[in-house]
Amino acid sequence: MQIRDLPYADPGRPDVRSGPRFLYWLGRNQLGGQLRSLFWGVVHSGSVALFPLAVGMGVAAVVDRSGARLAAAGGLLLLLGALTALGDTMLHRTAVTNWITAAARVQQLLARKTAELGSALTRRVAAGEVVAVSTGDVEKIGWFVEALSRFVAAAFTTLVVCVALLVYQPALGAVVAAGVPLMALAVLPLLPPATKRADEQREKAGRATELASDTVAGLRVLRGIGGEELFLSRYRSASQEVRRAAVRSARMWALIAAVQVVLPGLLMIAVVWYGALLARDGRIGVGELVTVYGVVTFLLFPLRQFEEIAMAYSFSRPSAQRAAKVLALRRTAVPADDVEAVAGDLKGDLYDPATGLLARSGELTAVVVGDPDAAGRLADRLGGHAAEGAGDSPSVLLGGVALDEVPLDVARTAVLVQDKDPVLLSGTLTELLDVPSSGAVTADAALTAARCDDVLASLAQASPDGSGDPLRTRITERGRSLSGGQRQRLALARSLVTDPEVLVLDEPTSAVDSHTEARVADGVRALRAGRTTVVFSSSPLLLDRADRVVFLREGTVAAVGAHEDLVRSNPVYRAVVTRQTDEEPDRELVESGKSEPIGESA
Repeated sequence: MQIRDLPYADPGRPDVRSGPRFLYWLGRNQLGGQLRSLFWGVVHSGSVALFPLAVGMGVAAVVDRSGARLAAAGGLLLLLGALTALGDTMLHRTAVTNWITAAARVQQLLARKTAELGSALTRRVAAGEVVAVSTGDVEKIGWFVEALSRFVAAAFTTLVVCVALLVYQPALGAVVAAGVPLMALAVLPLLPPATKRADEQREKAGRATELASDTVAGLRVLRGIGGEELFLSRYRSASQEVRRAAVRSARMWALIAAVQVVLPGLLMIAVVWYGALLARDGRIGVGELVTVYGVVTFLLFPLRQFEEIAMAYSFSRPSAQRAAKVLALRRTAVPADDVEAVAGDLKGDLYDPATGLLARSGELTAVVVGDPDAAGRLADRLGGHAAEGAGDSPSVLLGGVALDEVPLDVARTAVLVQDKDPVLLSGTLTELLDVPSSGAVTADAALTAARCDDVLASLAQASPDGSGDPLRTRITERGRSLSGGQRQRLALARSLVTDPEVLVLDEPTSAVDSHTEARVADGVRALRAGRTTVVFSSSPLLLDRADRVVFLREGTVAAVGAHEDLVRSNPVYRAVVTRQTDEEPDRELVESGKSEPIGESA
């Protein structure tokens, strides 16, 4: 895999049973790149390791006054220099390629999971956690994958050098062979506390990121209530906690780095001292002493790779664990092979066995739920997304086919869910409405049905070239340049353009005035005639225009009928839709089985 080949045609199905297993899966899927990096790492390290031999040969040639051997040593130095440059260049190229391709694979997996779960993702994982995983954690995972091959090359070269020293000069080689493993293993007791401190830093950073994202999302509300300073002080406190945790983590890693400097220095002193004694006794030559000294100096380089891989694994393991946690999230069931034949023609009534909600095919069904959060969860269920912990609940059926058991793209094509806080991506209005659709509903028809006249007029005034064409006007990120009601209606128009078999709308008019709300209700009803539409709302203006109203209480269907009939016959329903605060009269009516005539507020 080369960088130019990204993105992957298929990033694969990861092993998410644990963080280490996920890292192993990533490394195994980049075996070719790892082997290339390993090869060039051995070429580079081996070339550097042989420099002391060439220098020792040169020193010995000078001592023996041998011009031929000195020329040979010089030629060997030139060859090793060329191999070192080539190996270093190619090692850097292959290692960075491994890093980028591993990070790209993880990002593709996270993007695919985000698209699969949709709005249900942030109900199961905090938004700040998702942001942290897709940014900082991806980088740390890529770092470990990149460092792995360099570490293996360094370990292999170190082993070969130690064996060669034992053969070349047994006395000094034994000292080096005994000291190198001790230096490599000396940092192991320090790794658990270092990892713990790194985890604490990452956890605090994640909370600070989540607080920052929540603050930015609610900035307009904060300004309205004058709460900027309060949330700013909270973020300052959180960021200071991150700073303190980072300092504590850095101190531990500084200690590990100091150990990696002190111990090799002590080994070098011991080798030089012992080698000088051997040279004084005539047991080794000056050239041999210089060679062994140079080799010990070289071993400082691969030992740095030992420190780096320990640090990379300590940081990447919890990052991989968090990524695996997100990637392990699943829909309520695995798509079944035997339903794919009928999945392409999903039509009919929409039925939820868990609540008893039935939306008849071709009708506009309004659903009244007293709890807005429960309404949002039910809307997600109707789209084939169940909340966490709801895996044992029966699947929603469309035309008798379980949505959880069909491929996700088929379920998305058949049922579209627009939640109560839809997001508008930055871009022109044309780009906003350029979504996959049946082609039966034009952008103009959708904008008209959603009553976007004032939105179009506002965008026309802000057209970049003065042409007055609202479709060419750029909408800022999340539509922050528009009012809440304008954003809501543009999102509704985007949903109407897709023209799905079933359209589920969660409070689509909560931010508009009553006059506009009535016009929107009429427009949606007319445009969606003959198509199944489910609207979650407690607004009488929307409920009055529905073919059927379904009232849910405590998670099950409590009443079904026309809005006007339910207002007259069901006091609890009337209390919900009229936002009645005095519940005592209704309680008496429920107990006596009587009802009151509809009031003006209905």
